[in-house]
Amino acid sequence: MLQKIKNIFFLGLKELWGLLRDPLMMGLILYTFTVGIYIAATAAPDSISNAAIAIVDEDDSPLSRRIGDAFFPPMFLRPERISLPEVDPAMDRGDYTFVLVIPPDFQRDVLAERQPEIQVNVDATRMSQAFTGNGYIQQIVMDEMASFANSSNLTSYLPANIVIRNRFNPNLTRTWFGAVVELINNVTMLAIILTGAALIREREHGTLEHLLVMPVTPFEIMVSKVWSMGLVVMIAVAISLSFIIRGLLQVPVEGSVMLFMMGTALHLFASTSMGIFLASTARNMPQFGILLLLVLLPMQMLSGGMTPRESMPEGIQWVMQLAPTTHFVEFSQAILYRGAGLNVVWLPFLLLAVIGTVLFLISLSRFRRSVAQIS
Repeated sequence: MLQKIKNIFFLGLKELWGLLRDPLMMGLILYTFTVGIYIAATAAPDSISNAAIAIVDEDDSPLSRRIGDAFFPPMFLRPERISLPEVDPAMDRGDYTFVLVIPPDFQRDVLAERQPEIQVNVDATRMSQAFTGNGYIQQIVMDEMASFANSSNLTSYLPANIVIRNRFNPNLTRTWFGAVVELINNVTMLAIILTGAALIREREHGTLEHLLVMPVTPFEIMVSKVWSMGLVVMIAVAISLSFIIRGLLQVPVEGSVMLFMMGTALHLFASTSMGIFLASTARNMPQFGILLLLVLLPMQMLSGGMTPRESMPEGIQWVMQLAPTTHFVEFSQAILYRGAGLNVVWLPFLLLAVIGTVLFLISLSRFRRSVAQIS
C-alpha cells in the first residue's frame, strides 16, 4: 500500500514537471484565470450606454417636452426630434435604436386620466441595447408621468408605490455575476483539458508504453493525473479568487472561501475523471478537442450558470442532474453570492461526490481497456 502511494505521488510530480515545461498550457492557465475572467466580467456594460433615440412629439405639450428632456447621456444620446413619416426610413437605415411616438392630446388625456399610450419603436437587431434600454425607457416615462401627475394633484393616478430591493447584488452590477460565472466555467474547462491533454501527450510521445513496463498500475497512473492536475487548478482558483475577483474587480464574496475550495476539490475529482475518459476515447488531440466541445458546451449552458434551471424544460432539468457542473454551479453561487454554509449546500456536495465516484470508476475501466489495447 505504501509503495502505491509513493508511485502515485512521484507520478504526479512527473505530471507537474511536464506541465511546467509546456509553455502553451502554462499560458492557457495564466490567461484563463486572470485576463479571461477580467474580460468576461467587464466586457458587458452594467447598463445601457449612448443609445441613439429619437422622439416624435405630436402633442408638443409641457408633459411631452418634459419626457423628451428626461433622456440624456451617458445612457442615451440627446434625443432628436423627427416627424412621424421619418420613423420607418430612419429605422431602416439604423439611425436610431429607439423611437418614441407621443400622440396628439397626450397631456390632455393624462389630465383626464384616460391612460393614453406612447409608442416605443425598438431596433431589435441591437440586442443588448434593445433588451436593456426598453426597460429604462419605460421607467423614465413612468417616472415623468408620475411626477407630472403629482404636481397636477392627480391623486388617483398612481394608487400604489412599489419599492424594489435587490438582494445579494443591490446595484445589479454585472461584473459581480460575470466574474464568478466565468471562474466556475473555467474550472471545469481547465480540469478536463489538462488531464486529457496529459494522457494524450504521453500516448503520442510514447511515454505511456514506458510507464506500462514499470511496476505501476493503470489505477496509479490515473490517480496521479487526477491529483496533480486538480492541484494546479485549485491553486489557480485560489489565486484568481483572491487577486482578480476580490482584489482587482472588487467583487464581494459573502461565504466561506474554504468551503468553496472544498466543493471545488469535489468537482475537480469529477471533471478530471471526465477528462481521462474523453482522452481514453479519443485517438489524438483533434478528436479530443471535438469531444470536449460536444461535452463542455452543453454542460456550461444547461448547468444553471447562464440561465436559471427552472426556466428550462423539465426533461433537461432531470438529465442535467447527472452533470457535475449543475451541482458545482448550485453550491458555488450559494456560497459566494449568498453566504450559504454547509448546512445549506450539503446535498449538492453529496451528489457531486457520488457523481465523481461513478465517473472515476467508469473512466478507470475505460482507461484500463485502452491500456490493454496498447500493450
